[in-house]
Amino acid sequence: MKSTYGIAMPSCLSLLAAKKTLGLLMAMGLLLSAATRSAAATASGSISPEEKAALAERVRSEALQAWNTYKKYAWGHDELKPLTHKGFDWYGHSLLMTPVDALDTLILMGLKPQADEARQLIDTKLNLDQDISVKDFEITIRLLGSLLSCYELTNDHRLLELADDLGRRMLPMFNSPTGMPYEYVNLHTGAVKGNLSNPAEIGTLLLEYGTLARLTGKQIYYDKAKRAMVELYNRRSPIGLFGSEIDIETGKWTNPEATIQGGTDSFYEYLAKAAILFDDKDCAKMWQESLPAINKYLADQTPTGLWYGEADMTTGARKGTTYGSLDAFFPAVLVLSDDITRAAQLQDSGYKMWNTTGIEPERFDYIQMQVVSPGYPLRPEIIESTYYLYHATHDDKYLAMGQTYLNNLIKYCRTKDAYAALADVRSKKKANGMESFFFAETLKYLYLLFAPESALDFNAVIFNTEAHPLKRSALTNQHP
Repeated sequence: MKSTYGIAMPSCLSLLAAKKTLGLLMAMGLLLSAATRSAAATASGSISPEEKAALAERVRSEALQAWNTYKKYAWGHDELKPLTHKGFDWYGHSLLMTPVDALDTLILMGLKPQADEARQLIDTKLNLDQDISVKDFEITIRLLGSLLSCYELTNDHRLLELADDLGRRMLPMFNSPTGMPYEYVNLHTGAVKGNLSNPAEIGTLLLEYGTLARLTGKQIYYDKAKRAMVELYNRRSPIGLFGSEIDIETGKWTNPEATIQGGTDSFYEYLAKAAILFDDKDCAKMWQESLPAINKYLADQTPTGLWYGEADMTTGARKGTTYGSLDAFFPAVLVLSDDITRAAQLQDSGYKMWNTTGIEPERFDYIQMQVVSPGYPLRPEIIESTYYLYHATHDDKYLAMGQTYLNNLIKYCRTKDAYAALADVRSKKKANGMESFFFAETLKYLYLLFAPESALDFNAVIFNTEAHPLKRSALTNQHP
């Protein structure tokens, strides 16, 4: 049936059946430990439809519990501090980060009362006219991306009005000599700061501003974001790599290390995705020219598997052998580029990293197979790639991987009423954080992995880097 949001949802009877199935499976001991269950699934070669439905319902139940805890202790704040049950605001004034970021997840899960209350809060209380300097990357992917996605899901024009208001307030960030954005912009005054930036923060804007241009008819949004991406691309090295830090005023690189890590990751992602979402031939060309250099100089085939490490952007010389939770987005991008074989190999490596301690770390030395940076802030990227690979292959191996992630998240990150980041994946010591992307990405990708494909038509959307689905339909007729 259809919800009021126009999304195909399971019927009440099917949800009830799923709940009964979950209870039965738990009673029978079929929801085993991560290692045992994953091994069993791999051995049998399949996960039954009943198990899959139960897993989807379990994710939905966990999301509802975490949301209710946010509502109880941090309603109206940017996020919940799960260990102390306190609200927290990024800039001292709330931008409703969690309600905005979580809204499309609530919609897709069919949690209508919760989605309605979040939308009501956003429609009436989200105040963007605040004298605060915000990080343009985070505000774009979390707030702008979700407002646009949720407008497309609900047709609530207040959400589009807010998106346009936010986009207008963010535009001064592009007023640099190169057209590449400053890191921070003041939402009230338009003042900018932060001339040292990186490829991700410069090149992870086009999906959101391009969609805003399409929905509002304001071409300036597309042009500004695309120019930033092109200006960055034009500063690639002779061998086709990008450094890790650049001065956006002078256009000079200040750190020549090339990676697919955080700070570069979503620039590559947006080249590939903008080519699809907007049928943008320039982005397609830039991505097609970038991928061979990534695979030549950053890929590292080792006895422990295929990984992607660090290299000098000018010479291609190997500079490091670490991989981490943010890097685990890359198999998904490889899937979009039709390189399923390489995507599967890299995903297998990421799964080894996860299972080394039972939860993936921020950074991992893949030669020594040792944790380098031990934190885990509830990141979603390895789950995202699992979802893409399952969609591409329908191999139950990826459902088994997903069950491992779910079981380990419950085992190590769940508090009595919410979820907490880990300060150290080795000791499993918790940290007092539950960022909005836990709702927007981690829980959403887990749910979509197990839910019926009718929950969301994968081929009809492109996810922004915060997992907000943007519609692919009717784009080419307004291609900027």
